[in-house]
Amino acid sequence: MCAAAAMIGLVTGFGALFFRLMISAVHNLFFLQTFSTIYDSSQFTPESPWGAAVILVPVVGGLIVTFIVTNFAPEAKGHGVPEVMDAIYYNGGVIRPVVAAVKSLASAFAIGTGAAVGREGPIIQIGSALGSTLGQLLKLPASQCIVFVAAGAGAGIAATFNTPIGGVLFVTELMLPEVSVNTFLPVATATGVATFIGRIFFGPEPAFSVPDFVAMPNDLAGGALALFLFIVLGGLTGLAAAGFVRGLHFLEDCFDRIPGVYLRHSIGMLTVGILMYVLFINFGHYHIGGVGYSTIQAVLAGQYNGAWLLALLFVAKFFATTASLGSGSSGGIFSPSLFMGATLGGAFAAMLLHFLNLPLNVPAFAMVGMGAMVGGATGAAMTAVTMIFEMTRDYS
Repeated sequence: MCAAAAMIGLVTGFGALFFRLMISAVHNLFFLQTFSTIYDSSQFTPESPWGAAVILVPVVGGLIVTFIVTNFAPEAKGHGVPEVMDAIYYNGGVIRPVVAAVKSLASAFAIGTGAAVGREGPIIQIGSALGSTLGQLLKLPASQCIVFVAAGAGAGIAATFNTPIGGVLFVTELMLPEVSVNTFLPVATATGVATFIGRIFFGPEPAFSVPDFVAMPNDLAGGALALFLFIVLGGLTGLAAAGFVRGLHFLEDCFDRIPGVYLRHSIGMLTVGILMYVLFINFGHYHIGGVGYSTIQAVLAGQYNGAWLLALLFVAKFFATTASLGSGSSGGIFSPSLFMGATLGGAFAAMLLHFLNLPLNVPAFAMVGMGAMVGGATGAAMTAVTMIFEMTRDYS
């Protein structure tokens, strides 16, 4: 089982590489009119030569995604994790092999053309499909096939974010029906191998570069106040996460009332395109398009300290992500949750800093907001805590 899991980790690691190269190629072609696979998602995209017509780029991408998903694998729609959990708990770990190819292609076009979704959901579904395919080829019983599905999911998380411990915890919290040596070891093996492959091509650096700062004052009163404010932020972020989940379901129901899959997805992606362009005209960057790591990096680096701007970015990403997934796009919610958590946490600290003049660190509250939003939106609390540590390498 462990030897087979290592093979799953190896293939998923290369799958993550190929997936990111596809996203880069699509992004550069559709936004910048150049054919290149060089793209750093932590850097802001320069102004598109399309000008105002860039509004239509997500629409074109949405039409391509709808065609691919509708004709080849309807289960590739959405953010991937529920489909994997459904296969584990209700289908004996069986996922059609074609899902890996369709999910890769559809999500690459979705993210590359500006859909406000993440790349972790697709690579989870891709890795799980690969694990399920191997289990079916070996004619394994359902219990072992499920382990391979979970191993592929953990490998996908690890290869995408360079978070091996977070990948194992994610699978343990959300996907494994039971945790034992027989289930844990193959998952850990696949995750470790995928992390090794990812680091060869993407480097050992964490997903986000965070400058040195003091998260809380060293004195007793200041530290106690900061801890209390972190707790308040947690409550606010929990409400925001609940609103995000409910808002996503609500918009899915609203879009389902629109006749025709192509029309409903075009309307959703047109909304995203307009939001992107309005933000670019007013603030110089597209911000909400794609995974949004460039904005998260800017917030963590302390470049954005205005409460009203951070709050505006939170609201814009909220509507862009719910419109993208609600209308039928293909991508994850992990990256949007990181974006919304960072902007909400940063806005909370910036507001207190402005009105009450409290000695607070905006990036610290942004990091805590990231973990809180992911935990609230996914229900994976330990995964959220661990992954924020691994993605920033900041344990303060």
